[in-house]
Amino acid sequence: MSLTYQQLLTAVPLILRGGNVPNIVGEAGIGKSALVSDVANQMNAQLFTTVVSLSEKGDLAIPIPPLTESAFLETKHYGQLADVKFGYTHTLIQIIQHAESVPRQPIIWFLDEFNRGSQAVQAELMNLVLQRQINDLVLPKNVFLILAENPDDSMHGFETSEYAVQTSDAAIKDRTTRLVMSVSVKDWLAWAAKGDQRPNIHDLVRRFIAENAGLLYPDVREVDLNPTPRAWQRVSDNLFELLGLSSRQQEDLLFDIVAGDLGQVVATQFVRFVREQTPSLTAEDVFDSKPDGPKVPLNIRSKFESYSEIQKMTVMKTLLLTADMTHDNNAARFSELLQLVAPDGQYALVKQMTNAPILDDLYNSEEHYANVLYQQIMDIATR
Repeated sequence: MSLTYQQLLTAVPLILRGGNVPNIVGEAGIGKSALVSDVANQMNAQLFTTVVSLSEKGDLAIPIPPLTESAFLETKHYGQLADVKFGYTHTLIQIIQHAESVPRQPIIWFLDEFNRGSQAVQAELMNLVLQRQINDLVLPKNVFLILAENPDDSMHGFETSEYAVQTSDAAIKDRTTRLVMSVSVKDWLAWAAKGDQRPNIHDLVRRFIAENAGLLYPDVREVDLNPTPRAWQRVSDNLFELLGLSSRQQEDLLFDIVAGDLGQVVATQFVRFVREQTPSLTAEDVFDSKPDGPKVPLNIRSKFESYSEIQKMTVMKTLLLTADMTHDNNAARFSELLQLVAPDGQYALVKQMTNAPILDDLYNSEEHYANVLYQQIMDIATR
């Protein structure tokens, strides 16, 4: 099982309040660091981040040479520490100073890429994570620890993982709460539309993902570059800047800049979309269009019928990824569109649905059209 970004915004603070250490496990680029930043904002906490993969053996344990008196920090309650501008020492001093100056404010120390650190580095961090102590220094009570890891092939559900990571010590596994993070297109699109000066994600990128939800984080990964939520954010940031250039410069640079984040295959699709800007159908178009009710509005149905089978499949997969299909009207409209898909396409969609929680949700629903859709799926599956 795994949790979405929005679910983790609830789960991580809950675990911290319980006095435990959450360990967020997820693929590279899906938003673990952004999640921790949002958790800190939500808790009104001061955030400190250490990238463990950049640490070296001895950063915590090797004694330092004698220093002048001014190089030492004498805390009121937590012991003495030398302010050395490398390793963990300076971060610890900042944490202690903040804890003493604002004792009621929560502090989060985020240990990112924890299992990309060597076994020796992880071993040095054991007391920090398990005992909240480094040598004679004890972490203040208002300091909370959060770990983040990439999956390794010893973890359930990640048996084929190929990340260059070190398997975490058994004690770390036993003393932290593993939270597996998944990509939710629906959550990402909601976040993408937010922002102060401008949306978090450019409208062209949001529209493309709304119409091609499977490309936010494709299941099939290429050897080289691949789309991830983080890569799409870079595409968006670059697009905001690129569209300020002349049309000729945009034309010359667009593909190479996008391909540098997404890889050539997906870049080709996105650039074609940008150039054509051909509208398709999103979940909002299908499920929120007037008039309300279980019937697909005629203009939406006609547009769907005009699509090729490949386009229909793209729309249907996107609907599955971005909408609540147990909502009665949604189930009814999805069922109606499913009937307009060729038999081979219907079977392919049903096969995808049988491997997802949606089937159980439909089966357990008390809504009429949700039950109708469930029976329709069973009929297609047994043809």
